[in-house]
Amino acid sequence: MAVTSNSLVSFTPGSLSQPRRLFQPLPSSSLSFPGSRSLSLKLTHRSNSALGCSLNVPNSTDNDAPIETRYPAFPTVMDINQIREILPHRFPFLLVDRVIEYNPGVSAVAIKNVTINDNFFPGHFPERPIMPGVLMVEAMAQVGGLVMLQPEVGGSRENFFFAGVDKVRFRKPVIAGDTLVMRMTLIKLQKRFGIAKMEGKAYVGGDLVCEVKSALLLIKHLKGLRFKQLRAWKQLLLTS
Repeated sequence: MAVTSNSLVSFTPGSLSQPRRLFQPLPSSSLSFPGSRSLSLKLTHRSNSALGCSLNVPNSTDNDAPIETRYPAFPTVMDINQIREILPHRFPFLLVDRVIEYNPGVSAVAIKNVTINDNFFPGHFPERPIMPGVLMVEAMAQVGGLVMLQPEVGGSRENFFFAGVDKVRFRKPVIAGDTLVMRMTLIKLQKRFGIAKMEGKAYVGGDLVCEVKSALLLIKHLKGLRFKQLRAWKQLLLTS
């Protein structure tokens, strides 16, 4: 007499001690659900159960790492001591902390770490500390100075001045705790008059916060050519 049940095993007379299984191991399969990850199910034979299931999920070791070790620091192409050797600015008006990409006479990318200890925050504004837009433009001009104050360009730190700016746009406020990432690129150079026209953009966390279409830097002074220099500045500002 056979004994029937709802289980996956059956017993026959004379073999009650050795159950005979009625199924075969199932092949591995994968299940996918709308809006979720694909799950891989591995069906296995277990000694104490009819069916075993193991779930394979993506390795999450990266997320297990402490947050302070997940994000690499900005590279250092030029540190603050090297910056001080090129720029004439000093505290509280040196607004570049590190250069992370540098192509002398062509372009540079640098950062300014904005902290609540910056001397402009007590007055701008006491209840809502925001970096003044004019200082963002000044910081970008200093990055431009790092590009142009090179022997092959003919720049001189003794005669380095911010000569003019045009088409400035401020997109988002920069606050204490932000890292301002600035790129300045040379557009045109009148080497005879020592005037460089540059453009630049500044970012925080990948978001554009400031854009300068035309910045003029005076990188050297020539006696007797002051009027011609002024006329050249105007010509550079008017040309694209």
